[in-house]
Amino acid sequence: MTSEATRLDPPAKPTTEIEQRIIIRGGNPLRGTVRVGGAKNAVLKKMAAALLAADVSVLRNVPNLTDVHMMADVIRYLGAKVTIAGDEVTIDARDINELEAPYELVSQLRASFVVLGPLLARFGHAKVSLPGGCAIGERRIDLHERGLKILGADCKIEHGYVYASADKLTGSRIYLDRPSNGATENIMLAAALAEGQTIIENAAQDPEIVNLADFINAMGGRISGAGSYQMVIDGVKPSEMHGTTFETIPDRLEAGSFISAVMATGGEVTIEGLNPHHLYSVISKISEIGSEVAIYAPDTIKVKSHGRLRATDITTVPYPGFPTDLQAPIMSVLATCEGTSIITETIYENRFMQVGELRRMGADIALKGNAAVVKGVPRLMGAEVKASDLRAAASLIIAGLAAEGITELTGLSHLDRGYEHLEEKFRALGADIWRR
Repeated sequence: MTSEATRLDPPAKPTTEIEQRIIIRGGNPLRGTVRVGGAKNAVLKKMAAALLAADVSVLRNVPNLTDVHMMADVIRYLGAKVTIAGDEVTIDARDINELEAPYELVSQLRASFVVLGPLLARFGHAKVSLPGGCAIGERRIDLHERGLKILGADCKIEHGYVYASADKLTGSRIYLDRPSNGATENIMLAAALAEGQTIIENAAQDPEIVNLADFINAMGGRISGAGSYQMVIDGVKPSEMHGTTFETIPDRLEAGSFISAVMATGGEVTIEGLNPHHLYSVISKISEIGSEVAIYAPDTIKVKSHGRLRATDITTVPYPGFPTDLQAPIMSVLATCEGTSIITETIYENRFMQVGELRRMGADIALKGNAAVVKGVPRLMGAEVKASDLRAAASLIIAGLAAEGITELTGLSHLDRGYEHLEEKFRALGADIWRR
C-alpha cells in the first residue's frame, strides 16, 4: 500500500446524508480551450497487463478516476504494489502472491475481469469472479472462455467464478463471433506468453486495444496487426517480459462529450490533447448536423456551432463506427435539432436509460426496440434528474448546459468513474455549473 503522502485520493464521496449534486444554470454558449485527459478504458487494461512481467511499470497520463483506484485495489489484492501520484501509476508486480480476484472487488469494476489473462499466462492458474450484471446491458464472457480454451486452458465456471488453469498455453487461430473488446484483451494478454503464434480473427479494433498492444510490445511482447481485423501474437518467454514506462492515449470519449456540449449549447471551443483519427465517425456527423470542425494540429481541433442544428440518424457499431459510449451525449444534441432523428443502438440492449430523464427536461423521445426516435423540440427545460450510468451522466450534463433554467443532477458516482473534474472544465469554458 502507498503512503498518504504519495497516493492521490480518489474523487471525494458524499460525507453527509445529503447526496452530492451538480447544479447547472443553462443557456451559456461555450467558448475557450479545453484539454482532454488520458483514456480510462486504455489505462485499466494496461494496469492488468503490467501483471505479465515480474517487474515495475509506470503508466503516464492517467486520469484521477474512481475506476482507476478500484483497479488499483484489485491489483493490490493480488500482491502487487501500486502507487498513484499525480498522473502516473507505478505497478510493481514482482511479488504476486494471490491468484484469485474476488467478487467484492470484481463486481465493482467489470474491466477488472481482464486480470484473468495475465494471471493464467504468467502463473498457469487463475480464479476470477464473474463480473455480474451491468446497468447498460449484458456483457457475456463466452468468447473469453472459448478463446482461452483454444489456447489450451482448462476453463470452468462454478459458484460464480471462472477457474482457469493450463500446464502450457499454445498459440492457435481464434475467430471471435463479434469484435468483443474484453475477449480480445483477455486472449491477447494470455497469448502474449503462450508458446507459438496466436491469430485473433475479427478482433476489436479500438484505439484502446492498439494502446494495450503497444504497451505489451514495450514490455517485450510481439504483437502485430492491432487495430485491424486480424491480430497476430507471437508468444515470448516470461523471462523476456520486463517493466516499462508508457504513455496513455487521449480519451476520445471525453473529447466526444465536449464536442457534443459545444453542439448543444453553441459557441466555439478548441479541444487539445486528442487524436482526431480516433473520432472520424463522430466528426463526420458534426457537419451533417450543422456544426463546424477544423483540425488545427495532430492533437487539436476547433468546434464551432451556432443556430439551430439539423436532425440526423445514427447507428452505434464497433470501432471505427460511431461509438456506443457517445450515443447518450449525442442524444442530448439531437433533442433540440430541427426534425426527427433515429438513433439505433446495436451494442447494448439497455443503453437508453437516459431517455426518461431527458423527457423530464422536455425532450420528445420514443423508444421502439433498439431504436430511439428523437423529435427535436425548440428548447429543453431545467429539471431535477438522476444519472443511471456513466454516459447517461454526461448526457444529462450536456442537456442541462443547453436547457433553460436550472438543472440538478444526482448519481454523481457514475460520473466520477469516467470524467475527471468535468464541471471545472466546463466552468472554464463559461458554463454556470458547480458541485455541492
